[in-house]
Amino acid sequence: MSRPVVKALWGAAVLVLVADCSSGGTGERSGTAPPTTVSAPPSSRSSPSAPPSAGRVSVAGTLTEGLKSPWGLAELPGGDLLVSSRDERTITRVDGRTGAKTPLGEVPGVVPGGEGGLLGLAVRDGWVYAYLTAASDNRIVRMRYGGGEGDRLGPPEPVLTGIPKGFVHNGGRIAFGPDGMLYAGTGETGRTGLAQDRASLGGKILRMTPEGGPAPGNPFPGSVVYSYGHRNVQGLAWDPAGRLWAAEFGQNTWDELNLVEPGRNYGWPEAEGRAGRSGFVDPVAQWPTSEASPSGIAYARGAIWMAGLRGERLWRVPLSGAERSGDPEAFLTGEYGRLRTVVAAGGDRLWLVTSETDTRGTPGPGDDRILRLEVR
Repeated sequence: MSRPVVKALWGAAVLVLVADCSSGGTGERSGTAPPTTVSAPPSSRSSPSAPPSAGRVSVAGTLTEGLKSPWGLAELPGGDLLVSSRDERTITRVDGRTGAKTPLGEVPGVVPGGEGGLLGLAVRDGWVYAYLTAASDNRIVRMRYGGGEGDRLGPPEPVLTGIPKGFVHNGGRIAFGPDGMLYAGTGETGRTGLAQDRASLGGKILRMTPEGGPAPGNPFPGSVVYSYGHRNVQGLAWDPAGRLWAAEFGQNTWDELNLVEPGRNYGWPEAEGRAGRSGFVDPVAQWPTSEASPSGIAYARGAIWMAGLRGERLWRVPLSGAERSGDPEAFLTGEYGRLRTVVAAGGDRLWLVTSETDTRGTPGPGDDRILRLEVR
């Protein structure tokens, strides 16, 4: 793959077990919609208007580069960013205007391996939350940051432990929802039976209080499990109406974008992609695994934007309420390599993190990087 390198800084100057297994010049690009993507059954929970049927993506520039195995990205109050390194176990602060990097140090207790390591990040009320792979499990911890501590992270405090770990399918995305609760996407670690076992935290979307307890209103009393039957969830985002959307990896056939509702069963391993079977929720959109292998997602300008790893492209899925309002479109195909994380930056802006240094890419000069996108 040949990929041109962006030289300007913005603002300042598998069949194996999993299908998850930079930079192009600035410019506006239209997408392409493959005929293989299908829609979910109609829903009555729709909005009166839909976004434009055709989207656009402009790459406004590169914020920073030279990141190693970047995975999680979270925005701090004021606009700076925190980015985690899966394999180096570190968190770095990135100036949101100049791209200058400030190392915050290594997170104790992280044991990288395969798809495990220091994964998703979230920020709330002076705490930095991290999803990480430890010696015995995957877990969520939180660290004090800011205030009198300056540019130092406090020691990690456990929030939730006991999430199954594996060489693959560790999930890892965390995010605070509009309800103030913490959500986490987990994987079934290659042990497919965990996804249907509601007593296991593997292959689930979890919902918890900021301290790690079962959130009020969860569908299963006394449990942090919010939905189940997932293979490997790495994308979580909410639309303006508070609906939760999630992206997950399929095995050999279909990757999925799902509308997530409490207590529902999303089918794995009995169903991959749209099955039309009673008791299982069909995806709103699906893709061949060669075209997606989705990681992070974000909502902006009436659409879900989904980063593709193996697919090496950014997908736009236009929405009208709980329904898809048009065909998904692919942008930036092959231009920046593997794409790991996409985060809404307000209005028509997105942050996009590449993932060429995760042992499955083909790193070029400057990889990995954070790109600034303008979308519609």
